[in-house]
Amino acid sequence: MFGNYVYERSPAKYADKILLMIDDDNLDETTNYSADFLAHGFEVIKYKDDLSFRIEYEEKLNNDGDKIAAVAHTDSYIPYDIRCRLHNFTISLSSLFPMLNIDVLRGKSALDLDLLCLSYQSNTENLWTRNQTEHFFRTKVYTKANVKKYLTQTLCKLKSLMKSTSSYGGWLLIAKENPEYEDSIAITEEKINYKDWFAIAEEKAKIDVLAVKYDIEIDTSEINRRFQDYALAQFGQLSQIIDRGTPVLISRAMEYIHENSSKFVIIVMDGMSEFDWNIISKSFSDIPYEQTAAFAMIPTTTSVSRQCLLSNKYPSQLLEPWKQSKEKAGFIACAKELGYTEEQIGYARGYDAEFNSFVRCGVIIINDVDDLIHAQQQGRLGMFNDITVLANQSKLADATKRFLAAGYDVYITSDHGNTPCTGLGKLMGTGVEVETKSRRMLVLKDFADKETLLEKYGLIEYPKYYLTKDYDYLICDIGDSFDAKGEDVMTHGGITLDEVVVPFIKIKAVQKNG
Repeated sequence: MFGNYVYERSPAKYADKILLMIDDDNLDETTNYSADFLAHGFEVIKYKDDLSFRIEYEEKLNNDGDKIAAVAHTDSYIPYDIRCRLHNFTISLSSLFPMLNIDVLRGKSALDLDLLCLSYQSNTENLWTRNQTEHFFRTKVYTKANVKKYLTQTLCKLKSLMKSTSSYGGWLLIAKENPEYEDSIAITEEKINYKDWFAIAEEKAKIDVLAVKYDIEIDTSEINRRFQDYALAQFGQLSQIIDRGTPVLISRAMEYIHENSSKFVIIVMDGMSEFDWNIISKSFSDIPYEQTAAFAMIPTTTSVSRQCLLSNKYPSQLLEPWKQSKEKAGFIACAKELGYTEEQIGYARGYDAEFNSFVRCGVIIINDVDDLIHAQQQGRLGMFNDITVLANQSKLADATKRFLAAGYDVYITSDHGNTPCTGLGKLMGTGVEVETKSRRMLVLKDFADKETLLEKYGLIEYPKYYLTKDYDYLICDIGDSFDAKGEDVMTHGGITLDEVVVPFIKIKAVQKNG
């Protein structure tokens, strides 16, 4: 919504070489506006300096067939001749919303730009006074009717034909251009790549959060089902992808971070989903960060996925994939293989963790979110309320600031997400060979009656991607778990978008303290 709003008001519709100037209104990449430029065929470039820009993009500047959107801050030095060759557009609250009071907009710590855009586009009045703008937010922007309209439109777009338009993974939502698709699902796996799922996961999380917050009934389970189809067919190919912006698989996080930072801390929020980060991120309003995502390992259990995250290994390479006793040892061994000495490696738990000045490769495990998941009795509503309290406490943001001040690049991610389920009934005496905490999956070895389990509980046989071939892996369908029959729970272990795609947040020390 906001990205399309920016695109429509920029020169991009009539010019193929543009300069997007970002002012100090925090309208940076956390708003993800560049996705719409990518979807329309633009190469989005972060402007660093005039020399590197000339060296890398001089040819494309002269080529009529190339579409370029250079992104720079208003205080960046950009030579006159470069400015003249690009169509300039300033992305700021005052330029995008000229009929509203700018002080009110800047004063809102949790400004929802998507909801604002939806209401503002139908506004025809000048609301320049503080009272007029505040009234506009109360009666137009943050109303249940406006939120419901936004949720319906956004979900409709996600369910409509999604067309990949670039190798970067931009995706074009064309429900407006093809109204006949508005009530149908036309998602085809071959047209959706891994980065599309990152964008969809972020959008879905926002839909789910707003639906809970405003008590609006909206069903996003079809998106989970489509992702499940994608994962069953394509998950085994993700290890072949190299991407400068993300490790892609969480099992490559250590290697990725080592290549991009010389001194870093990874904060692993056990169980944190895109839904949870959408809420927690509100406490990061004064911390510039770059958001992308990664795929947790399947099955999305803590023992498997977190060990893979910290050891830079696939599940089949783990000595004990169903236990966490070797987690710390695996992390230290991985760090040493990357070239760090014993005194340069730090492993700790909790928000108050600190490392001495010698540590250059540190990890902090925080269990709060996972604890809330497994104790949750109020489903998504309970998670929303509990995570909101967690965000308001600002413990994660405060810990991040402390490590940034100490000169560390900070990476925040998760080993897996979580999803709401209803119990099918607890399994008793089935002969399950390997026990796990997850109630979303079964691990079987030499079990003769596998077919009965598959049929009785509607289970899915997972294709064993990255897993040892000695076992069979049966995973519950969307919304099912082996909890007490009829019991509503929050859990993980399966292959929904909620569980598999997790936030991957990058915060460079120089960005905060440069």
